[in-house]
Amino acid sequence: MDRLTDDIVAALKTVYDPEIPADIYELGLIYRVDIADDRQVTIDMTLTAPGCPVAGEMPGWVENAVSTVQGIAGVTVNMTFDPPWDQSRMSDEARVALDMW
Repeated sequence: MDRLTDDIVAALKTVYDPEIPADIYELGLIYRVDIADDRQVTIDMTLTAPGCPVAGEMPGWVENAVSTVQGIAGVTVNMTFDPPWDQSRMSDEARVALDMW
């Protein structure tokens, strides 16, 4: 299960917000990744702002990326804005990439 989780995180790190040079995982846009016993993956995510221009496309990008992970049965991506995203959710890696210290 640890390897599957690592592979899912690696897949999430291939998805970038086109306006921000950091991946969605390091930006803190992924709120929850749940792997059920049947290996169905459910992801709760958000965007930096509800009016983000890629709001309609981003969940599909995430689903497509995670669907490539070997050993999962399927992927469901849920978009939420509760709680709203803020910069405190960013990793140190994202802060370095965006020069936000």
